[in-house]
Amino acid sequence: MRTIGQHRDAVAALLAPVLAALGSERRSTDDLAVAPDAGRGRRVLATAVSAPVPLPTFDNSQMDGFAVRAGDAGRTVRVVDPVPAGTVPAPLPPDSAAPIMTGARIPIGADAVVPVEAVRPGRFPEALALAELTVPTGTTAGTFVRTTGSDVARGAELAPAGAPVTPALLGTLASAGVGSVEVVRPVRVLVVSTGSELRGEEPVGADGADGADGRDGADGGADLGGLDGPGAAGALIGDANGVALRAALAEVGAVTRAVRLSDDPERFVEALDRAVGDWADLVLTTGGISAGAYEVVRQTLEPLGLAVTPVAMQPGGPQASGSVTLGGRTVPVVAFPGNPVSALVSFEVFLRPVLTAAVGAPDRPAEQLPAAESATSPVGKHQVRRGRVADGRVYFVGGPSSHLLAHLAAATHLVHVPVGTDTIEPGDPLIVWSLR
Repeated sequence: MRTIGQHRDAVAALLAPVLAALGSERRSTDDLAVAPDAGRGRRVLATAVSAPVPLPTFDNSQMDGFAVRAGDAGRTVRVVDPVPAGTVPAPLPPDSAAPIMTGARIPIGADAVVPVEAVRPGRFPEALALAELTVPTGTTAGTFVRTTGSDVARGAELAPAGAPVTPALLGTLASAGVGSVEVVRPVRVLVVSTGSELRGEEPVGADGADGADGRDGADGGADLGGLDGPGAAGALIGDANGVALRAALAEVGAVTRAVRLSDDPERFVEALDRAVGDWADLVLTTGGISAGAYEVVRQTLEPLGLAVTPVAMQPGGPQASGSVTLGGRTVPVVAFPGNPVSALVSFEVFLRPVLTAAVGAPDRPAEQLPAAESATSPVGKHQVRRGRVADGRVYFVGGPSSHLLAHLAAATHLVHVPVGTDTIEPGDPLIVWSLR
């Protein structure tokens, strides 16, 4: 039985070659600003980006005020035509000042700005009526002037390869006139829900793939060995795992397709071959790896290279991973247990850290806090409980059972109880990961 750390390392090693070989794609900055797979820094630059122009591209005013010569400090000068933003002003005549707006280009001959607040009546547009202006004593060259290149020099690196595409970076790119960039292609994950008890037969399309609704009818909507169980409506359940894991993967920038397959081993591999095709970088399955009689993932994929390696964790003890030949090529397969809390906890512990590291996104914030109440834990396993934090203390939400998905939905934190602990008392320190 593996430890959590051993299995996480195994998953990371399995995925390392795939993540390193994702390649890149060119995307416009406008597209990256609104694309669902680009939020929260979930895309990273594939190549460094340099500034084609200096930023700012010209000397401009930091304030609404008057463009003046610092050498006129203490003198009274005449007021000439104003300088709105977006215009190229005429040179500033001698012995004069020009009303200027924030962001407007500094006229040739001017080297400082006097804020309008320093001049009666203290605001525009009333100050436009002034015929003359006394330049305040102490005005020096550069006062309230944003000089060319003071943010970024021409040719300087705006961001290195691997930098996350954040709102600030997109704004910087736009201001420098960079209309598109090379970004690392998102990892493509086929999410496979197994079990003849699942409701629904159709394959589920790809996020952000062909079609405005994100569905491309994987494999043309063909039969992928879908659910052909007993058919009694009262015996079927909804596919919580497929929906929840696709949402979790989207949070770290992955593109997903999903398929629901029955427990029929004779049809399983053929259906999986067709679903993987030449599209998937990673296959993520749920269910079918425990010790039951109808464990279709274990029965069909273990002979093909999948290693079933239980982990000392509750929930989520059954785990499997390995390189498997599917769709005529070798792809990594990560297999989670079928209970919904087990599947989501497994994602948080084993897969999310690997994928966030690949895109430079932050992992779950963690901190150590005291328990607010008592609880028990299996001494030989690392228990992951649902919880919430109030007044700096940790409260448990629901019990430890792996089917209590609504309790996980109500929780704000995952609470870690380490191996070797059988009893938690109020005040005992616990590591918690924030989910929100």
